[in-house]
Amino acid sequence: MLDIAEVARSGGLPASALRYYEEQGLITSIGRRGLRRLFEPDVLMRLSLISLGQSAGFSLTEIAGMLGAAGVPKIDREQLGQKADELDGKIRELTALRDGLRHVMTCSATSHLECPTFQRIMRVAVTRHVARRQHPARKRTGRK
Repeated sequence: MLDIAEVARSGGLPASALRYYEEQGLITSIGRRGLRRLFEPDVLMRLSLISLGQSAGFSLTEIAGMLGAAGVPKIDREQLGQKADELDGKIRELTALRDGLRHVMTCSATSHLECPTFQRIMRVAVTRHVARRQHPARKRTGRK
């Protein structure tokens, strides 16, 4: 058994995050030693899965659904495919933005505002900002 300090150190997380994950049902302590929560060693594997899920852009609510209550992950492959598609889209957007910024950096236009590429980047940025404000349901929830 590992106490919360050992799990925090091994998992690279503050104890407050572990307590929050427990409140959210992502991990479960098995008892206490004094005031310190105790965990099974397999909690480190669950923390790795949580970290991987967050890195991929899943919310804690989505991750909780994948971890399963019995400690055996039940990962929906279709959901993984959808997330991979979202990441592909984000990669395309970021690549286009990076390429545009590199162009503007070396553009021969007298002013950035005269550069057609920079003007296009600004239009796209405004369009995306407006779209995000009009569709707040797209925002990720359940993430700490």
